Amino acid sequence: MSLALLVILLVVALSTVSCVYVYNYRGEVRYKNLREYLRKAWPIFAPLNCFLYVSTKRNYRKPIVNIDDFAELQSLTDKWELVREEAESLREQGYFEKTTKEGSASYYDVGFRTFYKHGWSKFYVNWYGYTHESAKKLCPNTVELLKNIPSVNGAMFTLLPPGSELTRHCDPIACSYRYQLGLSTPNSDACFINIDGKSYSWRDGEAFCFDETYIHYVNNNTEDYRLILMFDVERPMNIFGRGINWVYKLLARATLVPNTSIDRQGFFNRLFSTVTPFLEWSKAFKKRNRPLYKRLQFVFNSLLLLILLLIIATPFIIFS
Repeated sequence: MSLALLVILLVVALSTVSCVYVYNYRGEVRYKNLREYLRKAWPIFAPLNCFLYVSTKRNYRKPIVNIDDFAELQSLTDKWELVREEAESLREQGYFEKTTKEGSASYYDVGFRTFYKHGWSKFYVNWYGYTHESAKKLCPNTVELLKNIPSVNGAMFTLLPPGSELTRHCDPIACSYRYQLGLSTPNSDACFINIDGKSYSWRDGEAFCFDETYIHYVNNNTEDYRLILMFDVERPMNIFGRGINWVYKLLARATLVPNTSIDRQGFFNRLFSTVTPFLEWSKAFKKRNRPLYKRLQFVFNSLLLLILLLIIATPFIIFS
């Protein structure tokens, strides 16, 4: 058996085991069916994610982590009213709505655009090594506070309108934990996030931190909006996990999304804006001929998987 074939078989085996673990065993809440898992959990990242789960320091291997274990974040939490003032100014000036306007560069957000249909909106402060020029101009105090916390990878303000929701989902890559700080919230248990079966509600000036690769969803069953600061904070790991995380961070950096025209665009943002017309056409085609659409979708996804396997095996083929 050639080395290249052996590597491909090993990758397939590890990928299968990782997907089975995430689908059947990780956390308390299960996926409703395989279709939900394939659509909501980004199984292509399961192998590397599982490696990071194993590499995570033992005390942090849980859906909700102790905020006190991230002592460096307290300096920001203590200044929450200053942060809220800038976030409210952005809201009052309509910047959240502008980032979800179709046709603008900020609209083509690979990671978060599906939330737009629920009324959710955001304003980036920084993202994996880049601080947005618009944020420096419009929320300089928040920028300065975050700059002094090296463990923060990417931050944004997010706004959820009254009566809205974010359906069950998982974030794709396990390179971080998600910190959320309440700024202007309903201060009610009726506005909550459910993480792996347990609900947590926001309060002004209070924060919590969780592993966003567990199943979670959000409901705002109140008449008030929810405005928070959320950011990715470094996942505490051993040296092997930090090596994988370096690769993940490069991937995350490529998803950079601008707020306004003065901000830089990432590769995937540009690519997504280019392919969106095709995606819209495919949605229309799905409505016209769903059976054929499903067959073509299967062929397309199979080709993507084959290409991924070939990319992984190429170095071994060349040097074997």
